[in-house]
Amino acid sequence: MNRYFLLLLFPLLLSANLTFAVNHNKEVALLESFDIDPSFIYDPVMNKMRNKKTAIYKNKHFFKAMDKAYIFIPAIKRILAENDIPAEFLYLAMAESNFSTRAYSKKRASGLWQFMPRTGKQYGLKIDKYVDERRDLVKSTEAAAKYLSHLHKRFGKWYLAAIAYNCGGGRLSKAIKKAKSDELSVLLNSKKRYIPSESRFYIRKIIALAMVGQDEQYLMNSEYEHLLNRANAYSISTVQLSSGESLRRVSKIVGIPLKELKKLNRHLKYDFVPPYEKAYDIYIPYVKLNEFKRNYRPEPIRNIYKIHVVRSGDNLSKIGKKYGVSYRVIMDFNKLKHSRLRLKQKLVIPIDSRKKFKTISTRHYYMVKRGDTLESISKAHKVSVTNLKLQNHLKSSLIKIGDRLKINE
Repeated sequence: MNRYFLLLLFPLLLSANLTFAVNHNKEVALLESFDIDPSFIYDPVMNKMRNKKTAIYKNKHFFKAMDKAYIFIPAIKRILAENDIPAEFLYLAMAESNFSTRAYSKKRASGLWQFMPRTGKQYGLKIDKYVDERRDLVKSTEAAAKYLSHLHKRFGKWYLAAIAYNCGGGRLSKAIKKAKSDELSVLLNSKKRYIPSESRFYIRKIIALAMVGQDEQYLMNSEYEHLLNRANAYSISTVQLSSGESLRRVSKIVGIPLKELKKLNRHLKYDFVPPYEKAYDIYIPYVKLNEFKRNYRPEPIRNIYKIHVVRSGDNLSKIGKKYGVSYRVIMDFNKLKHSRLRLKQKLVIPIDSRKKFKTISTRHYYMVKRGDTLESISKAHKVSVTNLKLQNHLKSSLIKIGDRLKINE
């Protein structure tokens, strides 16, 4: 009987051992990709964190984050590969931002890779009133790849590049000099505190996240099994839009909800691309690329945005407040070199077409200044003297400084 029971149990034991061996080999390979000695697999702090993380992330949080980033993870992995950076650095982005392109920290770090403004600009990311390319999932990843490559070249090991990404190259150099070693086990000494506690936590967190992300057995038995095929499934395409083009129009052309299109283009601060570029990159799902190529044709901005005709009393600040747009945006869109406006000048205002605005009243009032006459006022506003008299119940052409005249154009 016992022999029969063992025969039944043997395949299960064999399968369990094979699974353990496969997982162990994957974990060792993961550590080696970071240039970490395989013995780190037994690091007690990392394992405690890993077990804790496994419990937390298997409670949906980890895989929900992966699922939300499902469409652009292949693009991130491709950029890392093109720059000879281990694919496991994908989890550095997760540690930084939880795969959120709109993540923002108290220290003003932003985007998927949590670039500070200065570092972002140093690596070619534009940050202005129209865009924040730290939130651009492609450009920010390319910048992060360049930065990581630089750190790896400087320190020689990938785990050091990851630590430097967190605490800064200068801080790490001082730590290595003080410790007289760049070995991970030495730098992680909690009593000596060569590197900040945040950095000691950080490198372990990346490894723990990567190990949870490689848990294929869990994925295969969960609602997130499709994540196993993410490298071959969804992806994004880069397309170029003309100056000032609206995302709303593109969403209609390619048949994708505006909300989904905005998620892929968090780097745009408005619902349009910058007016200072002849062509600007945005991202659409790859499956929509042919539809975009067939149907997209650039249109003049005036066919998309509000045209405001300047009237008496208007200024850029007042117009901007009316439409909910910065006066600087109006200046840029209309290529204005100064803030002076002229009557009946046409301004293109980039606004959300769903917003409702009150019709601009043609009724204005004019305050009489020194030297004014009814004739000069009528010429300036293209209204007859008779009309002015009738509107303001004037029996003669005499007017005084400070009089408030009603003008209907």
